[in-house]
Amino acid sequence: LPAGLSQWFPALEVLDVSGTGLTEMGTELLSLPCLHTLLAKNNRLGGPGSLPKGLEQAPLARSLRVLNLSGNRFSEMPPALLQLRGLRSLSLGGNRLHGIPPDIQELHSLEFLYLGGNFITAIPPELAKLPSLRYLVLCDNKIQSIPPQLAQLHSLRSLSLHNNLLTYLPREILNLVHLDELSLRGNPLVVRFVRDLTYNPPSLQELAGRTIKTRNVPYAPSDLPESLVRYLSLASNCPNPKCGGVYFDSCVRQIKFVDFCGKYRLPLMHYLCSPECSSPYSSASQSSTSQSESDSEDEASVAAHRMQKVLLG
Repeated sequence: LPAGLSQWFPALEVLDVSGTGLTEMGTELLSLPCLHTLLAKNNRLGGPGSLPKGLEQAPLARSLRVLNLSGNRFSEMPPALLQLRGLRSLSLGGNRLHGIPPDIQELHSLEFLYLGGNFITAIPPELAKLPSLRYLVLCDNKIQSIPPQLAQLHSLRSLSLHNNLLTYLPREILNLVHLDELSLRGNPLVVRFVRDLTYNPPSLQELAGRTIKTRNVPYAPSDLPESLVRYLSLASNCPNPKCGGVYFDSCVRQIKFVDFCGKYRLPLMHYLCSPECSSPYSSASQSSTSQSESDSEDEASVAAHRMQKVLLG
């Protein structure tokens, strides 16, 4: 960037240096107190010194609202960017990112996050701590699963996950009550049926804990070691309404398909306390399964009016 930039344009608000072959941005940026939009797409940024030192302490850190660094060579998100607390839009698409740092949660004002076209394999749960996030683009990566915490993004309107490696969605995705666009095409969950019924038999401790919880055996904290009291507090209720059981560490992971918009069936992950809750061979469990499926589909139909656009292909 040219020296004396701040002297020539002290009130500069928008700067576009896209496609100029930049390998670094100099300290001239730091003294632009009015700059709120910086576009530096399709350059060669990404090496050491690409961003000016002291960025997080400069006036720019407070004024900048839109930053677009897509189409560069960043292999990780620069830590200095995570100090730009006023950012509302951050684009790092088409780089070489392999992950999302947990400190992304520091960008509390962020409304738009574009990370498509990278090599990201996992989404950190901390991403769910962005209260203002409305648009999240994670397409064209290598993501295999969605953390259930993502359902805490109550402001989310659009979620782009196409062309990843997803085989299921967490049931909690139904809690995204304001979501009106979900893009999933190009994932295994769309192109093949997925069902997972792996089950590890429960330990004796778990069996005892289940018995205490399901039969409401009374106990006081003074009756048991502290570790067992803590263990009993971790019981999860089986979602099958006809079961009424609980589980601790051992459960059945089951893919259940539910309707959206009367047209698409999305696979959501369920956790059941035992194979009997989903086995087609017992009459009791058969009714339980059908009831559970009915409940799931009812829940989906309630959410269908929220989900105005589900893009599967």
